[in-house]
Order: sequence, then C-alpha cells, then structure tokens
Amino acid sequence: MSNQEIGKTSATEKEPNTSDKFIFWLAPKVIVNPFDIVEVEQTSHEGKSKTFGLVTILEHKTDSPAHLANFISSNFGELTEDPNTPRQGTNVAYANVLSNDKDIYMPVSSEKIVRFADEEGIQVALGIDTMKPKDRIPAGLIKMSNGASAIAYVDRRYILGPESAHVNISGISGLATKTSYAMFLIQSILQKTPEDEKDRIAVILLNVKHGDLLQIDQRREGTFSVSEMEMWEAFGLTPEPFPSDKVHYWLPRGKTGLPNSFLEPNFYETYAYDLPSTSDKLDLLFAHIPDAYATLESIVSEIKEGIRNNEPGFRDVHSWENLLNGPPLFDPQTRAAVKEWRGIKGVSIGVFRRHIRRMVRTGQSGIFVDARASREKSLGEEMLKIKGGNVYVVDITKLYEHEQMLVFGDLLKSVYSLKAEPPEDRRKPVPEKVIFFVDELNKYAPSGPRPSPLTELVLEIAERGRSLGIILISAQQFMSAVHERVTGNCATKVVGRSGSSEVFQPDYRFLDTEIKSNVTRLSKGELLLSHAVYRQPVKIVFPKPAFRQQEF
Repeated sequence: MSNQEIGKTSATEKEPNTSDKFIFWLAPKVIVNPFDIVEVEQTSHEGKSKTFGLVTILEHKTDSPAHLANFISSNFGELTEDPNTPRQGTNVAYANVLSNDKDIYMPVSSEKIVRFADEEGIQVALGIDTMKPKDRIPAGLIKMSNGASAIAYVDRRYILGPESAHVNISGISGLATKTSYAMFLIQSILQKTPEDEKDRIAVILLNVKHGDLLQIDQRREGTFSVSEMEMWEAFGLTPEPFPSDKVHYWLPRGKTGLPNSFLEPNFYETYAYDLPSTSDKLDLLFAHIPDAYATLESIVSEIKEGIRNNEPGFRDVHSWENLLNGPPLFDPQTRAAVKEWRGIKGVSIGVFRRHIRRMVRTGQSGIFVDARASREKSLGEEMLKIKGGNVYVVDITKLYEHEQMLVFGDLLKSVYSLKAEPPEDRRKPVPEKVIFFVDELNKYAPSGPRPSPLTELVLEIAERGRSLGIILISAQQFMSAVHERVTGNCATKVVGRSGSSEVFQPDYRFLDTEIKSNVTRLSKGELLLSHAVYRQPVKIVFPKPAFRQQEF
C-alpha cells in the first residue's frame, strides 16, 4: 500500500503552490486524512528529488457557483429529487511542505503525481535520517490512512542535552493520556540507553494522582493486545515494569505517623518536615500567598538568615512550636506577637504567624512535625544521595497545596544543589542526567508577570538545567496556564486533545491554524508530537504502560 498514487498537484491563479505549501486533487475513492505524509516529484540539480508534505486539511470542491444553485437544482429543495444539473466535483488536499530530500524548496509544479510516503520517506520527511542511530529514541508510531506506519524517533541530544532539552505535554485530563505518555517516553529513554551509560541517569517522578505511579515495579494485570505487542516490538522495547531493585517510593507522613497515601507499595520510606530541614525553604510555603509589599518575603528572609547563621535570637528556635510561640516573633510574657522586630511592624508579624500556624498546625496533613522520628526522612537530604540507574517516586497526592509546593520546590532545590555543588562527603558519582517528571505544572509555574520563589526555581531549571543535566518532563491540562519561559524552553512539545479556546491561545503559535483545528478532534491516546528536529508536528500513538496502575 505504500507509495500508492493518490492524486496530482494542482496550482491555480488564486491558489498557487508555494515553497511552504502545495495542493493536490485526489483520485476517486482515495481516502486521505489530516496528518498523512505524502511525497511528490520535484526537480533538482541532479535531475529529480522528492518533496514531502503533511496533509493539513481536505476540501470537496464543485463547479457550482453557490449553495443556492445546488438548492435550486434539486427542484427547490426536494430531498428525493435528483439534481437537474449534475455538478463536477473532486476532493482537494492541502499539504504543508515538510522537506525535500535534495534541499530544493522551489514550489511544486502542477500536474505532478502525489503518492503516500513509505516508512523510509516518512523518516526522510521528518529529518530522522539525519539522526545517528545511537541518538534515536522511539517516541511513538505514525499511522497513515493507507495502513503504512513509521516510528517517530526523537533525537536524544534534544531531549537530554546538550543541543536542547525538556519535554512538555498538554491536553484535556482523561483524554490526552499525559502521564502514560511521559512514562512511556521515560521507559523508552532508559531502555535505549547503552548498558554502560544507564548508571548515569536517575529519574524522579512526582505522583499527583491517586496511586498512579505507586506500582511502577508491578506488571500490569491482563495481557497485552496483539497491536500493543506489535508496537512494543516495532520500537525495539520490552513491555516490562521498572525493576523493583531500582525503584524507591517516598510517601508523606500522615497525622497518625503512618503514610498518607492512597496506596502503600510493598516497600517504601516516609518523609516529614521539621523546622531545621525546612528553614532554608520557608519561602516555598508562601509561594501562593499574595505579598504585594514583600513584607512576608522580608520576614521569611530574616528567619532563614537567623536560623542559618545561628544568630543569638534564634538559638532556642529548634521547632515549629519554638518559632510560633517563642522569641523572637512572640513574647511569652505578654502572650502576644512582638510589636516590632527588625523594623517590621507587629501587624505584619501577626500575619506571618497566622499563615505559618495554619500551614504547619491547623491546615496540615501530618508532614510537619516538631521532631522527626528516626524512620522519617528529610526528603532534601535523601535527594542528595540519589544514584544513577534508579527511579525515585515521591507521592504528594494527599498533601495540601502549600505542602505540595514545598515538596516540589525542595526536590528541585536539592537536585539543583546536587548537580551544581555536590556534597563534599559524597563518595558515589553524581548522576550525569536527572530526569524530573511532574504533572500539573501550572500549579508550580503559573503564567503571570510576577513569578513566585517556586516559579523562579522552575524557570531556573527550564533555562539552565540543560547545562547541568537536569531534564524536566512536565505536563498540564492547559499550556497557556504555564509560564511561557518554561514551555518556551522545551524543545519537544506534545499536545493531546484540547479545546478550541485553548489551542488558539498564543502559546500554540508553533502550530498552523489548520493543524490547531485537528487537535480538537484527536482521540484518546492520539498525540501531536512537535520535536526540534521535525519541520512539522506529527500525529502519533503509543502503547499503554506495562506497569500496574490503580483503577479509580
């Protein structure tokens, strides 16, 4: 079925072919769909070349001058009447030029035969043939209307660096399969990494939805379908869960001291936050609190410095209780907040205490403790010990929003610190690459003119993480809700089914108008892949995860 002739190019006075687009009519009974890749003969200095195009939109045209003429032709709207004037018509397809195999970008001439591209042609069209085999990572399967298919490879150098980095996935929840795709891509990266390099990559996954990622070491229930197995085999990947001896689960402490998660894996450790392990990250707790005059920021800064430098006023501040109900912010004699501290008025001190009391006392899930038990770890300290070849899953599903922000920021800070300034006492080599997956990125790096401390941290990773080897794979429903400097630094963007009001936001300017309309019709499991090497985004499918996922 590949290389099937399907039509001829057509250029008219009003609709010429250009160096960016060409138009062709379709032979009767030929079926073509948007995102099919076609090829057409083109001239070159050597004689002939091939120009490849991505079908974006199809139209049916007739010689009828107006719809009213068609109405009149059917005896003024009689549904059972045959038209008095038979119309001549044909289907016309519009294609965006992907590439030319001889780098000829002259407009395609009229009356040239158009064919479906075969697998080799698709890879030439996308620029995959220019990737070295060792840099190719399977990212999905392109399926054509004629039954042909081709693997969509992405270039490792544009996913993990050094050329570029980061992946962003967006689309409607439940239809875009964002987490499943992110996990497939991570498995693909790990399995395609040479054995002698696997110990150089560490993965950190943030679980934000029930027990979704808390069984990644367990084989999924049920058998794989034939089509799924064919896809795994075509990719050259093994459909298996992550190895148990390489997976580590971190669950938050609950109010009773037991893990606060929807599901307890077979093995795990718990984490909690006391004041000493949180003091240098206090600003992350206030990331979502309006602070127009930066008063809270000033107080947090003074406290961080005071505890870090062991200043006299903070020598007795070792716990949340000390911070809330003791000097220097609270006067035990008067049982009230101090009236002024370091030039900051008592009213502001009171506001800070009310916020901190709500966050670590009345409105907390159990992760804030005055003293951690021996089995309760500091997440930040543990992240400084991560090893290449391992996968770390941190569960934050049942945490309050301010707690989630603290944990996410703590992870980013710790990993950044590990890569920028490894601890002097560390004996194990620091992972060369750290892949960080987070869903609901819009909560941590929302769009807006004034970034919070947490957003600044995400921006730092997005803009400079590549040089340190920190790779962000992120997802959210709406790309427009995420800070544009984060998505702008992602060399690979993946878009699932999205609403028309969303895809016509400026954040999707990398998609043509015709392609945007097609995004609203994507089925569950179908994604649009835009990669730095590709000239145009392509539609892909991918297999379901090989590990067990919690049903809910």
